[in-house]
Amino acid sequence: MDKENFKNKAKQSIDDIFAKIDEFEAKKDKAVGAAKAEYEEKIAELMLKKMELAEKYEKLVNSSEENWEEVKTAFSSASDSFKEGFSKIASLFK
Repeated sequence: MDKENFKNKAKQSIDDIFAKIDEFEAKKDKAVGAAKAEYEEKIAELMLKKMELAEKYEKLVNSSEENWEEVKTAFSSASDSFKEGFSKIASLFK
């Protein structure tokens, strides 16, 4: 995949991730007891990862050809980490 296509997919991924975080925030009040505490903890973790991902995306957008692969790999890894976090939070609502 070329650089521009990857950037476009990365932007879409970030938009999707941030929208999902907003959904989880909205559902937070439906959780009760220990599940609510765990849910809030997981959301806090996702918010930190959200900031990290936004930084990695900025580096991706502004990367040079020399460090493109390194930045691309770092962004992909951060995105995968988010997906893990989403799975953990989603399991709290099952």
